[in-house]
Amino acid sequence: MPEPDSLLDEVLPRYEVHERHEIWVPAAPPEAYEAVKAVSASEVKLLGPLMRLRTFGRWSRRLDEGSPLIRDLEQTGFIPLGERPNEEFVYGAIGRFWSPTGNRPIAAEDFEAFSEPGYAKAAMNFAVRSEREGSRITTETRILGTDAEASRKFRVYWLLIRPGSGAIRRSWLKAIRRRLERTRPGTAAAER
Repeated sequence: MPEPDSLLDEVLPRYEVHERHEIWVPAAPPEAYEAVKAVSASEVKLLGPLMRLRTFGRWSRRLDEGSPLIRDLEQTGFIPLGERPNEEFVYGAIGRFWSPTGNRPIAAEDFEAFSEPGYAKAAMNFAVRSEREGSRITTETRILGTDAEASRKFRVYWLLIRPGSGAIRRSWLKAIRRRLERTRPGTAAAER
């Protein structure tokens, strides 16, 4: 059976750089989806140190350690671009990610058409699909430069931050699984 179309494919079908990570969890899709949306920054062990490094210490002032990390992303310029409840959501940002400046504010309805030179468009999803007696959670990040120079700058930046970016995504997925294990006794021995 073919996988359903992704919202991420609708939001950013063309991209130059991407990264995808996944994890299996012993929970039904609605429960797994709720955990994805509820995980806080304090639960994602590598997030704080790596983001403080990236933002020269400014990241910690932007977070409410107990609030859902997805909501905290909105304070850094990420905006919700779509959601299929209990299946997938997509957030995006436009910025010059290779520089220490913040993201460019933009309305969700303007994201797809944005083409001003000198920027990159980033979109990130979390998707939950039923698998075996649980769920497969995936997260993918896609980036597209708005012109050749922005694409070049982003690729150089990506060479430097890709290991950290991947480590954050994997840490985020593990935090989701730990959250589910805390709320579902007896599942700690599930696939790791």
